[in-house]
Amino acid sequence: MFGKKKSTIDEDFVKTEVTKIDEDDVTIAMDSREEIDEKINNSGLLQKYSELGKVMFGMLKDYRKGVYTKVPWFTIATIAFAFLYILNPLDIIPDFIPGLGYIDDLGVLTFGLRFIESDLHNYLDWKLEQQDS
Repeated sequence: MFGKKKSTIDEDFVKTEVTKIDEDDVTIAMDSREEIDEKINNSGLLQKYSELGKVMFGMLKDYRKGVYTKVPWFTIATIAFAFLYILNPLDIIPDFIPGLGYIDDLGVLTFGLRFIESDLHNYLDWKLEQQDS
């Protein structure tokens, strides 16, 4: 998935890579939840995204269970791509570089969130409706 290195993170990079995501990638992202949570929570730059990460994992989980189906594949693929990118220690800026290693992870997550923001709001509204019923 991440064989060819790109020198910058931008909207086109994220859109292009998202189109390459398949069900196996979603499974890998779901199975790697603890490791991804740890990376998000332990990196100073990504701490503010911790709650959004939980919502995104919740959406993936409910999608995989078949209980939440009002979500386009592009949104599921965007979440899986963002998580797999965060999981990859040797991405554009390797995570072991102090202070800089998470900048590209933040960029991918930020662009991805821009693409799926309305779907996340819809999912949260649906979750609230489920709690009220």
